[in-house]
Amino acid sequence: MTNAQILAACRSNWEYRGIDDASMREMLDELSAHLEDAEAAGRTGQDVVGHDVRTFAAEWARARTPLPRRVLRTASLGCFVTGWVLLFAHAVRWTTRLDVTPGHLALWAVLGTATVAWKMRRGSLGVRRSWAVALAAFLTAALLDRLAGDMVLFELPLWAAPLLLLPGLPYAVGDARARKSGVRP
Repeated sequence: MTNAQILAACRSNWEYRGIDDASMREMLDELSAHLEDAEAAGRTGQDVVGHDVRTFAAEWARARTPLPRRVLRTASLGCFVTGWVLLFAHAVRWTTRLDVTPGHLALWAVLGTATVAWKMRRGSLGVRRSWAVALAAFLTAALLDRLAGDMVLFELPLWAAPLLLLPGLPYAVGDARARKSGVRP
């Protein structure tokens, strides 16, 4: 792959991700300088960006995304996942109202907080860490259930679950389209 093709692939990926023009020009200039330096040293563009240019561009774009935007995306997708889980719980229990106990609240608080914090700091949680977070959340929930008993804090109506889906829907659709086209979200 030539340097021009690498730059074109990165530009396309960054345009798709909505990187503003000024940042994109700066990123392209920086990448172009790195590619020229590599060429002068007798290396190829693949040595700079790796074997998968799309993955390289996606990782760089994620690193350049401002923190408030990443927090909004992660929180929206967290609501989206929570909405689907609640819909599933309503369907399994065949009810229009779910009782929320301190254990349920603790489970979701620990899962959400740990996942979002790790994702903001490190990127991907990974399988092993996901299991560790889930175990910590379940242990916390079990402990709180043991301490608080069967106390119901509030009832969650069925309409709350689809409402939680709304903030994350645009991100979920965008991610699905990106996976379909081969671009990592």
